[in-house]
Amino acid sequence: MKKHLMLLSLASVLFAANISFNEADSKIERVNPAAGNNIILSYHDSIKEAKKSVVNISTSKTITRANIPSPLDDFFNDPYFKQFFDFDAPQRRGFKDDKEVISSLGSGVIISKDGYIVTNNHVVDDADNISVNLPQSDTEYKAKLIGKDPKTDLAVIKIEANNLSAISFSNSDDLMEGDVVFALGNPFGVGFSVTSGIISALNKDNIGLNQYENFIQTDASINPGNSGGALVDTRGALVGINSAILSRGGGNNGIGFAIPSNMVKDVAKKLIEKGKIERGFLGVTIVALAGDTKKAYKNGEGALITDVQKGSSADEAGLKRGDLVIKVNDKIIKTPNDLKNYIGTLEPNQKINLSYERDGAIKEVSFILKSDKETKDTKEDIIEGLSLRTLDANLKNRLGLSNDTNGVFIENVKDKSKAQEAGFKKGDIIIGVGQNEIKNLEELDEALKKVNKKDFVKIWVYRGGFVTLIVLK
Repeated sequence: MKKHLMLLSLASVLFAANISFNEADSKIERVNPAAGNNIILSYHDSIKEAKKSVVNISTSKTITRANIPSPLDDFFNDPYFKQFFDFDAPQRRGFKDDKEVISSLGSGVIISKDGYIVTNNHVVDDADNISVNLPQSDTEYKAKLIGKDPKTDLAVIKIEANNLSAISFSNSDDLMEGDVVFALGNPFGVGFSVTSGIISALNKDNIGLNQYENFIQTDASINPGNSGGALVDTRGALVGINSAILSRGGGNNGIGFAIPSNMVKDVAKKLIEKGKIERGFLGVTIVALAGDTKKAYKNGEGALITDVQKGSSADEAGLKRGDLVIKVNDKIIKTPNDLKNYIGTLEPNQKINLSYERDGAIKEVSFILKSDKETKDTKEDIIEGLSLRTLDANLKNRLGLSNDTNGVFIENVKDKSKAQEAGFKKGDIIIGVGQNEIKNLEELDEALKKVNKKDFVKIWVYRGGFVTLIVLK
């Protein structure tokens, strides 16, 4: 599998190192619609070309549902209790695993004439097969995954086709609230459709969808199947990739989110050229200035450092708790999200210049950014199939957890691994093994070494506000 992925990554470098994006005209004028007795206000021509770039994506993957014996089996099969219940415990079929093929639909946007398509990571994540249908065509193309970036929920796939209609990119920095936009995609698998709305808000973060968030909020309807489709302006130029809706019941409530085109362009280019995203890692926990804390600083805006991870780039640069970051290179930092997103665009081993306020004085420091892998306390060999990380202060802050929450965070679950079959999920927090509480990787490793490997190991996991038990054989 790894060899296969390496070949795909190599192929992406060989065939697409010189990719260029179609750019929409930067000279634009905003106008009010005309009115008259014989005038019909229509945006048909606005989306006529853009709709040629929006494709349907269908995926399938085989999942394994673990059939692990439950303590309730003994309870229901006990002769005493069977007199109260008119059924037997579920048959486990000899504890064999049940396999099931899951299919899903989504949308994508053609970004090059030779078949590169951008979509959401969640549309193609862990898919065994990816198929693409072009607009107004019955031909189905098999697509290969070029690269994915879960932290922005973006992915790039490729089909073997030429002379395709590639979308034109708008500069998302020029967007304004109130601009008319259209969401193009394949909602509910009914085929291509377009919905209209306006840009409700810009630069939305702390939504809890991705690690790097700078969303465009729109009231244009985004429904299941629209994910990965295009959000375009009245010229038909791409302003964002439809990503998610905010909804209590799954329906559209007029609060949709799209990933800005500038972020899409940056991530897609790196995925095509390298097959992956490598980011610099500062290693700080940051918050915004608010209330009385603003009075303690001469600068009323910035990213206030509340914690510095030991051994990180920030630690080695001498940054401390209480420093207010106000500028990185030429980027003015007004909010914590500004700092997080800008650092996220930089690659490891890149030199940066950082300006900050400390004790009323403006200071500057230059240093080399490390990779997040160089500073994170991460291991992949404690439980086969799991990428594990100690729940440190930075991670607690990002996940919105209290400081007294301890455990080991599951960053990733390898597809078709024993860990996945057992029921572990990405985002779970391991808090205990048997009767032992777990606070970090070392305690987890030590606890697992003490158990009898022939027995079922009880692992307690915190998931979505509840504690659940996973039994590992």
